[in-house]
Amino acid sequence: MRIWCCLCFGEEEEDSKGYRSIMKDPILGSNGEELPDDNPPAFDWNVSVGRNNEEIDFDVNWLSSSEMEVRNNNNNNNGGERMLNVNLNLGLSGGEASSSSSTVQREDCDRDTYSKRPKVNSFSLDWDNHLLQETSYLCPMNQGGRDVSLSNLLGTIDDDGEDNGISNMEDLGVRMDLTDDLLHMVFSFLDHIDLCRAASVCSQWRAASSHEDFWRYLNFENKQISSDQFEDMCRRYPNATTINLYGTPNIHPLAMKAVSSLRNLDALTLGRGQLGETFFQALTDCNVLKSLTINDATLGNGIQEIPIYHDNLRLLQLVKCRVLRVSIRCPQLETLSLKRSSMPHAVLNCPLLHDLDIASCHKLSDAAIRSAATACPLLESLDMSNCSCVSDETLRDIAQTCGNLRVLDASYCPNISLESVRLVMLTVLKLHSCEGITSASMAAVAHSYMLEVLELDNCSLLTSVSLDLPRLRNIRLVHCRKFIDLNLHSGMLSSITVSNCPLLQRINITSSALKKLVLQKQESLTTIALQCPNLLEVDLTECESLTNSICEVFSDGGGCPVLKSLVLDNCESLTAMAFCSTSLVSLSLAGCRALISLELRCPYLEQVSLDGCDHLERASFCPVGLRSLNLGICPKMNVLHIEAPQMASLELKGCGVLSEASINCPLLTSFDASFCSHLKDDCLSATTSSCPLIESLVLMSCPSVGCDGLLSLQTLQNLTYLDLSYTFLVNLQPVYESCLRLKVLKLQACKYLTDTSLEPLYKENALPALCELDLSYGTLCQSAIEELLACCTHLTHVSLNGCINMHDLIWGFTGDQLSHIPSVSIAPHGSSLEQHLPNELPKRLLENLNCVGCPNIKKVVIPLAQGFLLSSLNLSLSANLKEVDIACYNLCVLNLSNCCSLESLQLECPRLSSLFLQSCNIDEEAVEAAVSRCTMLETLDVRFCPKICPLSMTKLRVACPSLKRIFSSLVPL
Repeated sequence: MRIWCCLCFGEEEEDSKGYRSIMKDPILGSNGEELPDDNPPAFDWNVSVGRNNEEIDFDVNWLSSSEMEVRNNNNNNNGGERMLNVNLNLGLSGGEASSSSSTVQREDCDRDTYSKRPKVNSFSLDWDNHLLQETSYLCPMNQGGRDVSLSNLLGTIDDDGEDNGISNMEDLGVRMDLTDDLLHMVFSFLDHIDLCRAASVCSQWRAASSHEDFWRYLNFENKQISSDQFEDMCRRYPNATTINLYGTPNIHPLAMKAVSSLRNLDALTLGRGQLGETFFQALTDCNVLKSLTINDATLGNGIQEIPIYHDNLRLLQLVKCRVLRVSIRCPQLETLSLKRSSMPHAVLNCPLLHDLDIASCHKLSDAAIRSAATACPLLESLDMSNCSCVSDETLRDIAQTCGNLRVLDASYCPNISLESVRLVMLTVLKLHSCEGITSASMAAVAHSYMLEVLELDNCSLLTSVSLDLPRLRNIRLVHCRKFIDLNLHSGMLSSITVSNCPLLQRINITSSALKKLVLQKQESLTTIALQCPNLLEVDLTECESLTNSICEVFSDGGGCPVLKSLVLDNCESLTAMAFCSTSLVSLSLAGCRALISLELRCPYLEQVSLDGCDHLERASFCPVGLRSLNLGICPKMNVLHIEAPQMASLELKGCGVLSEASINCPLLTSFDASFCSHLKDDCLSATTSSCPLIESLVLMSCPSVGCDGLLSLQTLQNLTYLDLSYTFLVNLQPVYESCLRLKVLKLQACKYLTDTSLEPLYKENALPALCELDLSYGTLCQSAIEELLACCTHLTHVSLNGCINMHDLIWGFTGDQLSHIPSVSIAPHGSSLEQHLPNELPKRLLENLNCVGCPNIKKVVIPLAQGFLLSSLNLSLSANLKEVDIACYNLCVLNLSNCCSLESLQLECPRLSSLFLQSCNIDEEAVEAAVSRCTMLETLDVRFCPKICPLSMTKLRVACPSLKRIFSSLVPL
């Protein structure tokens, strides 16, 4: 099916003479004629549309078919100009919608299709039959991945006002005619304003949008509508079923007109005004009315009785109404709300009433409440919260009369204690802030064996609750200041909310449905007894008085067989914990500062938190399902036993007094024992034997580890990372023999190593896979360092930070190398380095060299042949460094910061991208000459360089055009 849709809008304004002039159409560019406003509109509906929220008045009075034809003919004579007169009455000209009028409107539509063509940009939509069927579902329409608005669906208007495609459509004889069912379906998604807009397209759409199905609900909330306008609406839409007049001016005459003229009125909403007695008398004539809502209104003159008699009313709401006395006789009424109304008397004759809400009716006396409630024998829900006059006698009478009462809200009723009250069928009981509720009141609650919800918030005199209710699902105890004991037995209990009960000491819960229990910040809680076979999560954060006996509750056989998560954070009275659970997965003991001993036998435990347990001395994890464990936050740990078949990472950094450790983790790959100063060879040997898959081993600052312990590393066939920094090693031979696959070796501050201790590396080819070596802060002599750098060509990362015996860094060749490699010097200025590359280079793989803080280095010379692969060189903090001469083809980062004696800088580094000269005492000319040979330099840092003026950065950019960032001091030094 091919559908052509045309859409056109205009605007109008009223001048000072009462004439309506058609404004120039912003899209079509047409000008309208001025017509006298002889018939004022029945109702103007103001709508904010557009990006700037322009106010557009949609006139209620639709032009009749004859008027529309006359005006359209005038428009055709004036070059296609047409006027827009949008009306909510949609062309029903004083009569009801009928089949004959629809026929006439269809004929008008046919004529409109051929004789009245607005200048629009038309488009076609091809829809299959199955798509038409699916459009009955309320789903968003999209096209090409974006939402398509209704205006896009109906048509788009050509900005130029040209008749694109219209002539073709007319030549083909295609009519703008959608099937009535499809049009009705599309319009069912529109509100009243959009219906008015759609009605301006053509007569067919005007007729379709006026269908009574779209106008059964008339919402005039907070609208400025006059009596004449509303009367006209009622006359044109006599089948309206729902009316909202809340906030309209003069609600009494409007309400009278609604109940007298709308015979199908089903629901009426009024408010914010005064309703006279005659309105309530007229209600009896509105037989179909089922729902009446009056909010914030004065009934009558405020000092008279208001009768509300109606045979079919089902729902009545008199909320926040001002009236002296109200008499309600509605035999079919099921729901009644008098909430917040200021009436001292209410007489009810509603035998079928189920729900009664008299909350916050402060003027209702106890006798009036009793009389009203007992007059409704079928009452199921009663809300009398904030009715301070209610007594136990009233509750007893209600309990005897209303045997089906299931929901009772008596919150903020200070005079009730439930003495001798028996509410057997009650399912929901709310007693918030009831000062008379005590532990004795629970005897009355215990008789409500059907009870499901019990709320006792702010019951200040309540000390204990002991209930055995088989159907109880939810209980709340919040801000009960004197509450001490809670004893609950209910197979269906699923939610317990206990908060801010500072004196609570004992909890005993039996439930088959409870899955989560949260009892945070119960400072006095000491005893917990649980029989909850389906409990999964427990949170006892900041229960500071809990004792060690809590472990029995959550271990196997303690009543929580499937418990998975337990949180005991900041329970500072716990000293020795022992859990044996086959279900526990997560345990948190963070902040338990008094904890000394911990024993876990939880084979499926995957997470444990011990942050802040800084007094823990003994810990046993045998067995557990942990994959990683960090005990570095337990500085007093001295005995440790771990059996974890799945553990891959173990960190003991900071366990300085650990002397006994048994670690059985066959899948362990990373072990960090830094600063475990009491860890000895036998412990290390046992660990390497039971954990053969270790790849990374950190023994930094473990002075008790000796040769025997290092020899045991031969069982670690996958060891690639070894850190022996800050140890007292004298001989590295055990490392050379045991760690054949080692890639990273850190020997920081190993000051007892002799100058010959590294000779096996470059003379005997020990550790052939070694790539990274850290000798920082060592005492090796200059010759040992030179031979290491010259002969260990397989090293890629070397750190020599803080080596005081290192003087000059001058890379050269041995005698054999000089006979085979041609001499390479710095390329002359103006020639490329590639032209001077030798045909054969030494196989030196060094990429990263760190010589930070070497105080005795004065000169650094690295020729191209020696540092071809070097990419990063850090010589910062070398205070005596004066001369740097580097030719490195792959060097990218050079750091000479804080080399305050630097005077000469020669660089031939075509790939250098970052150069740091911060706080260097070097001349500006030397820097210009150096960077001129670095064609890829992007970042230059010359901050705090006293001889470089921050205002002369232009010279540096001229010398090195590739510079993007120059960091310099703001003012000259």
